[in-house]
Amino acid sequence: MKIIVPMAGRGSRLRPHTLTVPKPLIPIAGKPIVQRLVEDIAKVAGENIEEVAFIIGDFGPEIERSLIQIAEKLGAKGSIYYQNDPLGTAHAIKCAEQSMQGDIVIAFADTLFRADFQLDKNSDGVIWVKSVEDPSAFGVVKLDNYGFITDFVEKPTTYVSDLAIIGIYYFNSAEKLMEEINYIMDNDIKNGGEYQLTTALENLRSKGAKFTLGKVNDWMDCGNKNATVETNSKILEYEREEMKNHPASAVIENSLIIQPCFIGENVKISNSKVGPGVSLGNNTTVVNSNIENSLIQENTRINHGNLSNSMIGNSAQYFGVAREISLGDYSVLDFLSK
Repeated sequence: MKIIVPMAGRGSRLRPHTLTVPKPLIPIAGKPIVQRLVEDIAKVAGENIEEVAFIIGDFGPEIERSLIQIAEKLGAKGSIYYQNDPLGTAHAIKCAEQSMQGDIVIAFADTLFRADFQLDKNSDGVIWVKSVEDPSAFGVVKLDNYGFITDFVEKPTTYVSDLAIIGIYYFNSAEKLMEEINYIMDNDIKNGGEYQLTTALENLRSKGAKFTLGKVNDWMDCGNKNATVETNSKILEYEREEMKNHPASAVIENSLIIQPCFIGENVKISNSKVGPGVSLGNNTTVVNSNIENSLIQENTRINHGNLSNSMIGNSAQYFGVAREISLGDYSVLDFLSK
């Protein structure tokens, strides 16, 4: 099986944190979003992954190497493709046509999930969905009495279903999907000015393809700062037992750690209370601070912080007492010197 990961967008709603790092590579509880995504898919698939193909923008060679390493940690080949123009979800997949053979999972790298089902490979495809309160903001699916999908509806204005598509799909034949994607692009069939994957899905369904549901227990968004901080707290809770053991290189002095928390290598904490729901990246220092439900990346220093629902990037410095902040990489915010 192969995993295809479209991730060319920079994540403008998560700025300033995505000005230097693409959103899928932002660490959540010590691990990049996209790494968590492909690892979770591999668990659901229940088999070895042959290849992970990443569809990116101009992210640079260092990030490309990081993505290849993520694939290799799964024992898979890593491939890089480029989507230079934002022409839609179907167009993104077209960019990876060279890897589109056999059975595949397509996963858009902006959400995380928790699921306890095994992938049904007897159907033509599986669409991951989650019941939502307001389906008008999502693409949704309608079902027949046997549980097969009868319609794909994009952002319905009247109620048709509360089963929202979360952006993860299984196909038992990548070749058949590519035939439909090539058809809609060759004939310039657009929806909202873009080539949409849902158009290809509807064409496959109308030709007799049987799609079933993959229901998830939790669907976690990483679209903006508040959602990302909340997702970090959820992941920490899910992995509470794994987070209990701090690395030997961490130095914790006269401080209280309230689980669950992620503490990276060479972290230094003194005279502080940290947690619950806090991630501290490698080489970060926290002094005289109180931090809860916050995501702090690597090489950052916090002094006299009283933080909640906050997100601070890499190599930043924060000195002050603000309750909630969003501070990007290489930034300095100093209330103490005023």
